[in-house]
Amino acid sequence: MDREIQELAEKINNPLGKFNNNELKYVLEYLDSENSENDSNPWTARFEDAFAEKYGVKYAIAHNSGTSTLHSCLHAAGVGAGDEVIGPIQTGIWFAFVCLQQNAVPVYVDSDPDTFNMDINKIEEKITERTKVIMPNHLHGTPTEMAKIMALADKYNLLVIEDCAQSFLAKCDGKLTGTIGDMASFSFETKKHITTGQGGMVITNDEKLATEVRKHAGLGYTTLTAKQGMTSLMPHQFQNPNFKRHDTLAYNYRMPEICAVLGLAQLEVLDSKVQRRIEIAKMFEEALRGIDWIVPQKIPANSTSAYWTYTVKYLGEEKLGVTWEQFYKRYNENGGDGFFGGLALQHKETVMEKKPFFGTYTPSDYPAFTKGFDYSEEQWPVAEKIQPLLMQFKTGYRDMKKAQNAVVALSKTIKDFEKTRGDI
Repeated sequence: MDREIQELAEKINNPLGKFNNNELKYVLEYLDSENSENDSNPWTARFEDAFAEKYGVKYAIAHNSGTSTLHSCLHAAGVGAGDEVIGPIQTGIWFAFVCLQQNAVPVYVDSDPDTFNMDINKIEEKITERTKVIMPNHLHGTPTEMAKIMALADKYNLLVIEDCAQSFLAKCDGKLTGTIGDMASFSFETKKHITTGQGGMVITNDEKLATEVRKHAGLGYTTLTAKQGMTSLMPHQFQNPNFKRHDTLAYNYRMPEICAVLGLAQLEVLDSKVQRRIEIAKMFEEALRGIDWIVPQKIPANSTSAYWTYTVKYLGEEKLGVTWEQFYKRYNENGGDGFFGGLALQHKETVMEKKPFFGTYTPSDYPAFTKGFDYSEEQWPVAEKIQPLLMQFKTGYRDMKKAQNAVVALSKTIKDFEKTRGDI
């Protein structure tokens, strides 16, 4: 058995490994039941403290996913039945889901044609007396321009929740995404810049919001505070028959300790992981130099992208007569390993078309809901146009040779179709 463990350790710690920092060391320490520090200084608390320090904020609250984090943020913001939450039409379905879980209405904003993020110039027209929150995301790692959003929030007394699932260490006007709004949500899902397998984190500088977030993620235990997690509950408190445990309607969204173990080790090398994605993105960018039918996502002025993916707008069908699917097929034939299309727009997802949540999560006869879910394509013309054109090239390669192969495959594919340009 010892030999097997040694061989596995060598395999894990190879230069191209996903968990080749201190993950194995920390996991072994976690598994050491005789280590009293595990009780006096829990791993989740260590991870939270380290994450808060990394982002220069007062509070960080670990969760079991980057969806539960958003749900806790909406709860902390006081979002309830009939309230409205403004967010992008093109993002993951989790935006709609967490709104529905609060009996609230997601209000969608069209996309910017160049940055692909929520169009900041179309937010104000969506604000009503029911609006409680604006929830911008930083799609593909590129920041949404936050200054105007924060000005609108101040003008209308709204809270801002940043969805930073894809934007670790990205910057907007010199500030890290996640430190600009009132709260921010991060995801540690397996494909993110760093991972705990599954998990998420909320950060904020507001003690009241932090307390509400923690209690929402911790079954509403009475003793939870902005900094005090479940492990702070002493055994004698549980043993006392007069102890009233819960004072808030909440969920069990806590991060498992072993996930926090991985997260702490991953956080220690976050800078290098982000930098590698930036380097790979620059390789793709160089391959597209001078090509007018593949247009990279625009990075706003005074911003830096974390390049969760290198995302482009494909105009090959319009300019060359080559469909998205034909380009994808040739890219793979030339040695590529695929790329992702743009996420389906929220209102076109099957669940939002069939609305099985009417009469269950939400009252089917409540005007705020029936009107709020009356969709038409004319509402989001830019997103409708660009969504089928997006291509997301992978930047999470650990082996730079594989990244180079992907870039070479892209260059070959471009040359293949450029040859036919004169025949159009």
